[in-house]
Amino acid sequence: MKTNLVTREGYLQLQQEHDHLWNVKRPEVTKIVSWAASLGDRSENADYQYNKRLLRQIDRRVRYLRKRIPDLKIIDYSPVQDGKVFFGAWVEIENEQGEIKKFRIVGPDEIYDRKDYISIDSPMARALIKKQVDDDFEVVTPQGKKQWYVNSIEYQK
Repeated sequence: MKTNLVTREGYLQLQQEHDHLWNVKRPEVTKIVSWAASLGDRSENADYQYNKRLLRQIDRRVRYLRKRIPDLKIIDYSPVQDGKVFFGAWVEIENEQGEIKKFRIVGPDEIYDRKDYISIDSPMARALIKKQVDDDFEVVTPQGKKQWYVNSIEYQK
């Protein structure tokens, strides 16, 4: 089960994606499908087949967004969070080998197409919650337990 948390920016992006798909992309693809269908034999018409498939993908994503968006709870920054890792935090961590990672903890719907975001549901995020700068913590991974150290915590205000 996915967590129903989202940052305000993530919520706005999901709404924009829905609006773009429904008001711009879907009408464009529908016109192409209608035009391609009017040409005759649909079984050998690549334009028709490709765009019909694209239309199904758009409809599937729109259905998902329409079901998901009303269930999401927007989490805004609160000064109470300062100094500890909570939802929405930008965190920089380091391990014993000196490998440094910096990412933001966000909802599962926000991580796509972003290498610098991790889901609140991930083992790393779960291990980080309520940690402070200079805290050590352990993350259980498929490769075994890994030790990390919190370098910095920041919030978008």
